[in-house]
Amino acid sequence: MRYFGFLLAFSITLALGVALSLQIGSIPPIGKLLDPHRGFWQNAYSEDQLKEEEINIPGLTGTVKVVYDENLIPHIFAENEEDLYMVQGYVTAQHRLWQMEFQTMAAAGRVSEIVGPVALELDRMTRRKGLPYSAEISETYIQNNYPDTYTLLVAYAEGVNQYIQNLKESRLPIEYKILDYKPENWNPYKSLLLLKYMADMLVNDRDLEYTNLRNQIGKEMMDRLYPEFPAENDPVIEAERIWDFEPLEIEVPEDIVYPEEDIFVKTLPQPEDGIGSNNWAVSGSKTKNGNPILANDPHLSLNLPSLWYSMQLTSPSHSSKGATLPGALGIISGFNEDIAWGVTNATRDTRDWYAIQFKNDERIDYLYNDQWIPSNFRLEEIKIKGEPSFIDSVVYTHHGPVVYDKNFRANRQDVNFSLKWTAHMESNEQLTFLLLNKAKNHEDYILALNNYTSPAQNFVFASKSGDIAMKVQGRFPLKWEGQGKFLMDGNDPDFEWKGFIPNEHNPSTLNPSRGFVSSANQHSTDPSYPYYIFDNSFEHYRNRRINKRLYEMENITIEDMMALQFDNFHLHASEILPVMLDLLTNENSEQLDLKAKKYLKQLQEWNYYTFPNQEEPALFHTWWKHFSDGVWSKWEQSEKSIVLPNKYETGRLLINFPDDALFDNPETEVIETASDIVWSSFQAMSAEINEWEEEKGGYSWANFKGTSIMHLVPNFKSFSYTNIYTGGGRGILNATSERSGASWRFVVELGEENKAFGIYPGGQSGNPGSKYYNNFLKKWANGEYVNFDLRNENGNENVLFTTIFEN
Repeated sequence: MRYFGFLLAFSITLALGVALSLQIGSIPPIGKLLDPHRGFWQNAYSEDQLKEEEINIPGLTGTVKVVYDENLIPHIFAENEEDLYMVQGYVTAQHRLWQMEFQTMAAAGRVSEIVGPVALELDRMTRRKGLPYSAEISETYIQNNYPDTYTLLVAYAEGVNQYIQNLKESRLPIEYKILDYKPENWNPYKSLLLLKYMADMLVNDRDLEYTNLRNQIGKEMMDRLYPEFPAENDPVIEAERIWDFEPLEIEVPEDIVYPEEDIFVKTLPQPEDGIGSNNWAVSGSKTKNGNPILANDPHLSLNLPSLWYSMQLTSPSHSSKGATLPGALGIISGFNEDIAWGVTNATRDTRDWYAIQFKNDERIDYLYNDQWIPSNFRLEEIKIKGEPSFIDSVVYTHHGPVVYDKNFRANRQDVNFSLKWTAHMESNEQLTFLLLNKAKNHEDYILALNNYTSPAQNFVFASKSGDIAMKVQGRFPLKWEGQGKFLMDGNDPDFEWKGFIPNEHNPSTLNPSRGFVSSANQHSTDPSYPYYIFDNSFEHYRNRRINKRLYEMENITIEDMMALQFDNFHLHASEILPVMLDLLTNENSEQLDLKAKKYLKQLQEWNYYTFPNQEEPALFHTWWKHFSDGVWSKWEQSEKSIVLPNKYETGRLLINFPDDALFDNPETEVIETASDIVWSSFQAMSAEINEWEEEKGGYSWANFKGTSIMHLVPNFKSFSYTNIYTGGGRGILNATSERSGASWRFVVELGEENKAFGIYPGGQSGNPGSKYYNNFLKKWANGEYVNFDLRNENGNENVLFTTIFEN
């Protein structure tokens, strides 16, 4: 029956695959897909049915043993690091080859090669942002300066390529068959490109939108509604931290003149609202067993195959376990015998925009410091399936690539905006994770982080010896206050970065007196930190909820930490809903119809949790959406991109200044207050929920929210799962929204014997025909975990099968 259901879904998927291509020249060959010996039929298997007892890989210097547990998690035991990472490459490719290649082709701006011209603008954007360029720079840098790292990258690539060479056409992942292409060899460049892709996925810049906003509402209003620090700043590094270093001096220009024209460009996509993460560590003084406990749950887009692939990596120097990124070496979030570590996005502004003035239309020279400087050109050949290649000429200044110009996403001939980004710089993030995998103490952790540049991350740490720590790590430009918030003049040297904050000055803490460290994408520090910190997307709710709970908790257990990761309390609603209800019931409640009174009563009795069977979260979510639109939609203009105030500042305005002129709509003859918008938005909510009820029969939170886990090719809907029954939401610790959430939940207690648990939404296999494609999904949705303890090479409990790798 399982295969029959999968076959039925295939007919839908095939049609969607054809539609994705959009042009006749790239329609998948139907006969090849239906071939019983090589086509789709061959993918309806589970990996335990294809187990191999022995595999030969040329280049191995010793024997490598891989033990798969009941969840298809491989535990690799090697005699040296080169063999370890070679087999990591092979094993990862066995289960995630298509995903590895598709993600790196997306990072290289090569999706058009697979799906045709529909992806051309996406590929141009990727090339113009400089991702392939930056990976090339880092590869050369690592080859010249870190030969040991490069040797391991080569070993990993050789493992992947050995799998590809041994791969029969019948066993090609189904996506290759549907889209009609074949895998190409792996190389170190692709592994580095994957890490650059993560940098792009997590960076957030709004310089151009802020420029339009400043021109529209003025500096005074911007300072009021977009403050550098929120009123309730509960930072990553505890506010009591004393900065025991002498900061570098930064000279502030006397006369700062920004370009003042409005910006009419189609700005780059930003990370989805809700993309973020939680991590924390509690010291033994707060735990039941007297051992540190560390927790991490990165919030990213929910996709299949999962972003993460779990495994254990064991060599004579270390044994580490946790989540890997398919295509990169080592464990990214996990633990070893001595320490544990995890990451959240540090949301720092490391990407700035400069307006460039060229000498003429040929753009051979550009103006800098009132002198003409030669520019460089990079010809980007974008191959297009079924069509001739597209050649894009990208101009590079010393600031970086010119992304927006007369040929791309701008509607004026004189627009030339250049992107400066720390991800363009030479770096070796891969070394950070290689070193973390075998680190033994806090000193090793700091040495590992010193190699890390981008994307900015909050690295949490705990050790068996009892230490807990947090460090905000990245290569952060030295900036004067306000620098980089707006489009800057590329001719003016005053707008140049003034160097970089030394690694030892990056915000960090070790064993704070409060007994815990935590981060949830909030501001890194309080205002006492001596360097300028800015980002437009700091979190204001998850961080305060975590810290409040950790302050309160004592005798903490692993189970307590699991429950906190799955905490469904809606802090934003608890702070703002009573105010909205008060304004509504004081003036307008008697005018409500019976259905609206029902909704009002539900909200009045709500406990502010967001369990999947509750209806109140849908009511509040819809009411707040209409309220926020009612306040700020008057600012929006179709031809210009801006950033609207976030929900925290909007809530503060409502609570403290309900009669403020900002609530007035200047297009009406009456003067509106917050009460008027609360009333009109409640009516809009009532109408929307009533319509939802009539069409869909109920508005329980899980049904209304519609959490979906989509295949990496969104059109492959039969390989996806929709309307997952789970709670949570944006700004909630269980940050499961429509399309994003905890992509990996992990908890470890570092005691005499480390105890660890983990889960992610999906499964180990990238093959939709495998029972290991989605076997974690229900557990993840319910807040459950699977055991992630380190495994002994000779242990025989819950062994699915074992494979021996030899030369």
